Amino acid sequence: MAATMTSQHHASSLCHHRRISGAPRQHVGSLVHVMWVVMMGFTPETGASSETQPHSIKIEGDITLGGLFPVHSRGPAGVPCGEIKKEKGIHRMEAMMYALDQINSDPDLLPNITLGARILDTCSRDTYALEQSLTFVQALIQKDNSDVRCSNGEPPIIPKPERVVGVIGASASSVSIMVANVLRLFAIPQISYASTAPELSDNNRYDFFSRVVPPDSFQAQAMVDIVKAMGWNYVSTLASEGNYGESGVDAFVQISREAGGLCIAQSIKIPREPRPGEFEKIIKRLMETSNARGVIIFANEDDIKRVLEAAKKANLTGHFLFVGSDSWGAKNSPILNLEDVAEGAVTILPKRASIDGFDQYFTTRSLENNRRNIWFAEFWEDDFKCKLTRPGIRGNSGLRKCTGEERISRDSAYEQEGKVQFVIDAVYAMAHALHSMHNDLCLGSMGVCDKMDPVDGRMLLSYIRAINFNGSAGTGVMFNENGDAPGRYDIFQYQLSNTTNPGYKVIGQWTNHLRLNAEDMQWSGGDKLVPDSVCSFPCESGERKRMVKGVPCCWHCELCDGYQYLLDEFNCDMCPFDMRPTPNRTGCRPTPIIKLEWSSPWAIIPVFLAVMGILATSGVIITFIRFNDTPIVRASGRELSYVLLTGIFLIYLITFLMIAEPSTVVCAFRRLFLGLGMCISYSAMLTKTNRIYRIFEQGKKSVTPPKFISPTSQLIITFIFISVQLLGVFIWFGVIPPHTTVDFDELRPPNPEYARGILKCDMSDLSLIGCLSYSMVLMVTCTVYAIKSRGVPETFNEAKPIGFTMYTTCIIWLAFVPIFFGTSQSTEKMFIQTTTLTVSMSLSATVSLGMLYIPKVYVIIFHPEQNVQKRKRSFKAVVQAATVSTHLSQKSSDKQNGETKVEPDRSQ
Repeated sequence: MAATMTSQHHASSLCHHRRISGAPRQHVGSLVHVMWVVMMGFTPETGASSETQPHSIKIEGDITLGGLFPVHSRGPAGVPCGEIKKEKGIHRMEAMMYALDQINSDPDLLPNITLGARILDTCSRDTYALEQSLTFVQALIQKDNSDVRCSNGEPPIIPKPERVVGVIGASASSVSIMVANVLRLFAIPQISYASTAPELSDNNRYDFFSRVVPPDSFQAQAMVDIVKAMGWNYVSTLASEGNYGESGVDAFVQISREAGGLCIAQSIKIPREPRPGEFEKIIKRLMETSNARGVIIFANEDDIKRVLEAAKKANLTGHFLFVGSDSWGAKNSPILNLEDVAEGAVTILPKRASIDGFDQYFTTRSLENNRRNIWFAEFWEDDFKCKLTRPGIRGNSGLRKCTGEERISRDSAYEQEGKVQFVIDAVYAMAHALHSMHNDLCLGSMGVCDKMDPVDGRMLLSYIRAINFNGSAGTGVMFNENGDAPGRYDIFQYQLSNTTNPGYKVIGQWTNHLRLNAEDMQWSGGDKLVPDSVCSFPCESGERKRMVKGVPCCWHCELCDGYQYLLDEFNCDMCPFDMRPTPNRTGCRPTPIIKLEWSSPWAIIPVFLAVMGILATSGVIITFIRFNDTPIVRASGRELSYVLLTGIFLIYLITFLMIAEPSTVVCAFRRLFLGLGMCISYSAMLTKTNRIYRIFEQGKKSVTPPKFISPTSQLIITFIFISVQLLGVFIWFGVIPPHTTVDFDELRPPNPEYARGILKCDMSDLSLIGCLSYSMVLMVTCTVYAIKSRGVPETFNEAKPIGFTMYTTCIIWLAFVPIFFGTSQSTEKMFIQTTTLTVSMSLSATVSLGMLYIPKVYVIIFHPEQNVQKRKRSFKAVVQAATVSTHLSQKSSDKQNGETKVEPDRSQ
């Protein structure tokens, strides 16, 4: 053990040092000298002369391996080492010694060659580990000792320091990085059993470093796959300050960025020496992005525990969904008394197995059979909570004395530490590489041959990278070109509810790809539904994403409104004019086409009026034909009456054309008959009123009757008026042939569900009014003549009934105009306008029929005694009678005004 180092210093104390001026240092001695001066603040000579030796275990052998283990924790300020670490320190170190025993007793692996070891304590501190590891390179420092003499002038006897051919370790990545920088200078291969920092995969900087555990880049890839498998896209990261935590998070962030679809809400670093309240601040920062419930954590056990405590203190139990790295793994210590906060946490751990042979070995260790482990007594005291009696050391009265009869696992809790398998595999990897090297160089000779004395470190490295064997757990041990082991992980979840045995449950594996058993997962309260950890929830159907600048996982959802549909994930587009969006707005569908149906309330009333009007008109026509030669029929002007009744019949008939389904033929008849019926009616009435007016105006001047008052002349005048309407219609046919159209603009409300296309004829509101305008002119002119003829006695003509007819008709059409044009913005514009037009036309026809012909039919049917021939008078007598009637009416008016005039009796 340490006795060898003591003998070295005893020998050196017998000699004095004398430097010969100008003597050069050879090989790498100067490099190491400078390195020690810069990094450690002392020279090799002063280090050699120090009375305080590094604690180490020495196991004799033909070939010596170095070992680095965190036997003790980091000490407080100014003290390098703290309390002993039972699992990470003692278990792992004993695993190396167990592996050496197994190899040395194996006749097939390195036969006749014994592996020895020099095992050092790193005290979980990188700088202290570097100082300790310098022990491994002492034998490689070549110095010129020609200037060193003993007091008697003889050269000193300096024992040759042991030569370490390879190093097993270290545990923490920060320690491995520090040590690897030294070992590579001396070409000493290094195999780590626990360091997973991604930067150690850099074969240019750490070319002599290998590891039997996969790097955190694989772990980070597995964690990215887990996060994406759970449907999360917005997470935060927590990292303990140092190589492990920062490198792990950096790898996670880099892989997630390359994979896409995953955003980091916050990336928080836990200081190496946290101040009071630091973890409460971390929780507050995480809550600034509360949607990011998933927290990726690369941290040491102490930091994990304090994060969970801070979350519980903030009353956020169940809010955060932790995904922990292998530093959390399946350990109970970070979650002790915090199980409710940790419930649902998903953790990852390199695939491992418990080595039964090591359990049997370790549980049989005692103070008597394990004296080679210089820290075993300290472990014994800590494990059994007792105190060993040591010379010169006062016992602690608070602890019982150790008897030495205690047994591990029987008298204390024991569970094999998770990295034991990898320590054993690392030692076996070095042994297999040496075995292959021995077979190639020594060609079957027994023991270490000259070609392996000393062992060439660079050659040994090539053999290490080429090994491939089944490890202690039965899985393959091999290295890639960067010295990394393949990624094999178990996925755990800490489950508390709905289980008889709370704890970590295996829910999947990762070996280059993820196999996750989602049905085995459960969350806070035993919920089986995976909680959300997303910045923005998926948009509803028909909503587009408006991305938040700089955060590809965050967006606002905006509805494709109006007549827009979702063109793609980020854009809306307008539907074509004849289409409307589907209910979910993922596409467009044809807009329904409607027309005025016969069953519609808007059609029933006009049709009823038209049917009644047609029946009444038909009754009048039949009556007139039946009594065609009677005095009343003849006195009414038979020819023009039939023409006028034909116009009234056509006015009623147009209702059916306006309601009928539009087609080319229907549209043509609409154009033709819409104004024609009114034109015929008002042309006939205008001819009648004009005839009466001319007769009585002529009678005032002369007894000679006016021209064109015969029935034939009246018919010709009427047909001339009608021909103007027909000419206009046929010109319209020629310029714009009749056709149907579908109007999609008229019924296009803000809500597309109510959009409709209206099948209609190509008649705009303006063309419809134009079609009726000529009839309106005739109607107004007829009204003017009716007013002028109002003084004619009703016993002589139809002037007054025609006048009443025209007055009423004008009122109807004056009411029609605001109703027709005032509904242009209504969603039922077509129905209202069609109904208004047809009802107005039917009412005007009914007024004409009722005023002019119903009284005559009444007399003909019910009072035939009044339908007799009266004394025939000459034109002169008619005129004189009309004049007298006029004067009498004037006298009556004067008397009412209080004046009485005496007129001569002109009839005498």
